[in-house]
Amino acid sequence: MTVSRRLGAALLSVVALAVLGGSMLVAHDPAEQFADFSYAPPMPLHLFDTDGHWRGPFFYPLRLASRLEHRFEEDRGRPVPLRWSGRSAGGATGETGPWLPLGADALGRDVYARVVLGARLSLGVALAGAVAALLLGAAVGAIAGFNGGHLDELLMGAASFVLVLPAIYVVIVLRAAMPLVLSTSRVFWTIAAVLAIAGWPLPARGVRAVIARERGREYAEAAKALGAVPSRILLRHLLPATREHLLVQLTLLLPAFILSEATLSFVGFGFAEPAPSWGVMLQEAAQAGALGDAPWLLAPAVAIVVSVLSLHLLAGGAGPAASIRDTSP
Repeated sequence: MTVSRRLGAALLSVVALAVLGGSMLVAHDPAEQFADFSYAPPMPLHLFDTDGHWRGPFFYPLRLASRLEHRFEEDRGRPVPLRWSGRSAGGATGETGPWLPLGADALGRDVYARVVLGARLSLGVALAGAVAALLLGAAVGAIAGFNGGHLDELLMGAASFVLVLPAIYVVIVLRAAMPLVLSTSRVFWTIAAVLAIAGWPLPARGVRAVIARERGREYAEAAKALGAVPSRILLRHLLPATREHLLVQLTLLLPAFILSEATLSFVGFGFAEPAPSWGVMLQEAAQAGALGDAPWLLAPAVAIVVSVLSLHLLAGGAGPAASIRDTSP
């Protein structure tokens, strides 16, 4: 494994940990609002007090020094030990106030909790869309490559037509054509379906090329001579040869779909408040003056960059053998 792939795998492991263990890694509910903590700055952990004595992980609670300026000051006289137990971290509630490792947004909500738990929406919908696109593309490509002839030309013509369209505009138009007011779960599956419709041509063309090449090999001819039905030849002997190509396509589709979800939610066609998707959170960060008062609102953008970068590093290190050229046999 190359260095880039190791780095990509390490970054992806961090992202996967946030998705799988999200509820155990945050101190507050992402919708919980804390009065008087609007645009509160990040509250870092400390190990040594002001006298240089070791105290273990702790934080200093914040007090509002100026409501007009959204200016906060650390209360250095009241260090709060961190006692972690999921959504009840020590000092998260009560007299000391909340612990906000990445600060708070305009409503006083924990930005860290929203970024971590929002990963389930942003990455989940991208993964669902990518898997659906691979399944649809594999089915279309297998049918085209195995049968050939006019059916092959018709299906690949449809794939080429979708490919020449600007992908992000196709996604936006497809989503805009559907009802805008939907529940969070319906928005999730609607976006996944839209991404799958826009993303199936590339895996379809690669699968078609592999199937068209492999169907003339000796093992496929031998299976046919032994009386295997076409469906068995296709499913048992030919489709397994496309596995590597589909894995590479997965690492290519996921970054594009992560960015697509963020774009849809940012322009108002995806998730909406109070759903903590990364695109929804970037809406607030784009408001005039928001970044000047609270640059930590860009945390979801950092999460997007880390997720996309990790997948690109994995895909870039796959090597030339993993790529499939769309050529006819």
